[in-house]
Amino acid sequence: MEALALRLSHLDSHAEGAIRVVMFYDTLMRRRVDLPALARASAGLAECVAGIRLHGAGRAIRVSPDGRETSAPPPLTAATTPITLDEEEIGTVWLERPAASGSFDLDELLLDRLSIAAAAVVERYGPARTTMADPALVELVISSDSDEAARARALRLLGFAADLPVHVVAVRSRLPLDQVGGLVCPARPVKAAPLADVGVILATTVDRARFPEGVRAGIGAADSPHRSWHEARTALRFTTPRRPVVHYDNLGALALLAQLPQDTARDNADVTAIARIADNPEDLETLDAYCATGSLRRAADLLHLHHSSVARRLEQIAKTLGIELTEPTGLIRAGLALTAWRLLTD
Repeated sequence: MEALALRLSHLDSHAEGAIRVVMFYDTLMRRRVDLPALARASAGLAECVAGIRLHGAGRAIRVSPDGRETSAPPPLTAATTPITLDEEEIGTVWLERPAASGSFDLDELLLDRLSIAAAAVVERYGPARTTMADPALVELVISSDSDEAARARALRLLGFAADLPVHVVAVRSRLPLDQVGGLVCPARPVKAAPLADVGVILATTVDRARFPEGVRAGIGAADSPHRSWHEARTALRFTTPRRPVVHYDNLGALALLAQLPQDTARDNADVTAIARIADNPEDLETLDAYCATGSLRRAADLLHLHHSSVARRLEQIAKTLGIELTEPTGLIRAGLALTAWRLLTD
């Protein structure tokens, strides 16, 4: 390559410059630099600010010729080139030259080589490690309509290695999704994105104990991300203030309730009876505590009430429901009806 460069460099100064640009980026790629290093080297070569942005990374890397990241506002216009990987545009590279200086003859070639190098870095290492991700990429991962090749490419662009498991979590939270994702998977990689009415977290590990207060989360169990997403959405429907995080595997046969047609559940006599007490939050909370514990005294402890007060409430609730709550069968009926009613109101 160097011998060829030497021979071609005698053609003219433009050809010599072009060959030097090509060799420059070939050297960077052999050294396996990361994206920040690639931006620094490009800014030094171009003698102007160079930028790299990945669509799924959440921020841009902008470096000045002195090698430092710049926070100055970018110009309104800049020479840009898309970053393409597997025939898909995954980001953009650009050069920011002052308007008065104009562009150099080799800017187009430099941007072309920079975009190729950036694509190679993404393919090797994945994007910069940020938590928020492009919702389109996340949707591609969890959609049942995606083929396996597209799903694998999206996971790679999000920074997940092919040999790592990916857990899918459905979240409802007032806290920012990136904060929740960082808490439950502090070692990363983890990506989060809003999708319709629910947040999605993709993570290599999920620590259930680290979900913050006020967050509802359903965790999928399947190996395939699109099946895991369906499970995570189902598990999210079973969450309650008392049980804000639900793993699909722990639902067992209860998951079958989510498959009931709504009209069938709504017409059930026990579910209709639960709806009659739903306007009284105290009765609903008392029944929930009793169904969760199966014990009058443990329910009283949860509610911070005397067991005699809970007993009186349950007696009245039993009359309203028409279910004998002190019998095992009645307790099962009440628990199933309460769960089915919650699924209707989800």
